[in-house]
Amino acid sequence: MIAKHSILARITELKVVAVIRGNTAEEAIELSKAATDGGIEAIELTYTTPNVDQVFKELAGIKTLLGAGSVLDPETARHAILSGAQFIVSPSLNPETATVCNRYGIPYLPGCMTIKEMIQALETGCDVIKLFPSSQYPPSFIRSINGPLPNVKVMPTGGVNLDNITEWLKAGAVAVGISSDLNRAYQSGGYDSVVELCSEYHDKANKAAGGVS
Repeated sequence: MIAKHSILARITELKVVAVIRGNTAEEAIELSKAATDGGIEAIELTYTTPNVDQVFKELAGIKTLLGAGSVLDPETARHAILSGAQFIVSPSLNPETATVCNRYGIPYLPGCMTIKEMIQALETGCDVIKLFPSSQYPPSFIRSINGPLPNVKVMPTGGVNLDNITEWLKAGAVAVGISSDLNRAYQSGGYDSVVELCSEYHDKANKAAGGVS
């Protein structure tokens, strides 16, 4: 098993996490493989996808960091971990979920919007928080967070797109989550469109990485 801090270091290195929400397990598998072909090496499989355990089984052999998203409770977190999830993401902080993740040595990235929520996340052992939905804040908000909380590491999700990914990363985001763009690309142009879109995200993240403080 990869150590918790090694997984977080890998997410920070990769910069982009593809959040996969499929209408079916088959669609989620297609989206995940397309994202990987486009250069994205961190995948978050959401538990809103039907039969998501099938998706974990199908993707077990690919060289990609696999995580679970939309995890609302400790029971789901444990199921995800036993299915192969290497990190757990929630839309909000659930302390019991944090306990399970700590027990298994798995990173837990809870969604937070306020300083109070971020402090609570730190107190439960979270090293990276998901700023969600990031569409409610400008990228400069990260600097505002890091004023009173310099040790908070932020992954904005829910509002990141090709137009602002560079700004988010240069503002100090350790990584970003991309989601709805992938579904729109898949619906409009299928597999190849997702590959092309993810390749654009990958290239922009790589170019921005050199300027992140």
